[in-house]
Amino acid sequence: MRNIRLGVNIDHVATLRNARGGTHPDPMRAVKMVADAGADGVTIHLREDRRHIRDQDAETIIKHSTLPVNLEMAANGEMVNIACSLRPNAVCIVPENRAEVTTEGGLLVAGQENKLTPFIQQLKDNNIRVSLFIDPREKEIEAAGDVGADIVEFHTGGYCEASLLNRDKKLNDLIAAAKRADKLGIEVHAGHGLSFDNVAPIAAIAEIKELNIGHFMIGEAVFSGLENVIKEMHHIIREASK
Repeated sequence: MRNIRLGVNIDHVATLRNARGGTHPDPMRAVKMVADAGADGVTIHLREDRRHIRDQDAETIIKHSTLPVNLEMAANGEMVNIACSLRPNAVCIVPENRAEVTTEGGLLVAGQENKLTPFIQQLKDNNIRVSLFIDPREKEIEAAGDVGADIVEFHTGGYCEASLLNRDKKLNDLIAAAKRADKLGIEVHAGHGLSFDNVAPIAAIAEIKELNIGHFMIGEAVFSGLENVIKEMHHIIREASK
């Protein structure tokens, strides 16, 4: 059986804390629960506006997590320096627009190679694996290879939001993109908008090694408990990836 990994994004535990102020609920407590429930990694997004995860959260989580930590961030000098100081297992470079509610699409790598290459090299010089969050388009995959990315994480929002008539096409685009990235020697991850109802076809893509899921799992945990949600998601993706 293919061992597809599940990474849990806990950003919105911090969102809930920040809505009221104070220290509850504690994101680090969520990290421990994620580990106890059998997930394979933790994802956090340190945004420039610090709307959910804050610097102290990132430092505490990276220092004390028993699971690998994937730090999502924008491509700028401040964030790269923070990452090099904290040394997470991996960094995922994402596009960031302060007006957006959530990440709206993939990073445009093609055309930004000169900007991205020094940042990626600095991270790799500090033994941090580098992922680029991109749309499943061939030119972006090629550009990701050109700038030295270890991983591409495909934005699955287009698939998740597509009508039933268009979903097969979006899925086929992801399948083709995963095959292309794998052929180039780039590890393939995916995430954004995934839920119990739509994750199985993505998990069945042979080249995908990891899924990172956040909003749905934290939201569903309100009703079912975080441990139960993680175990159910793990079961679905493992069954789909047999």
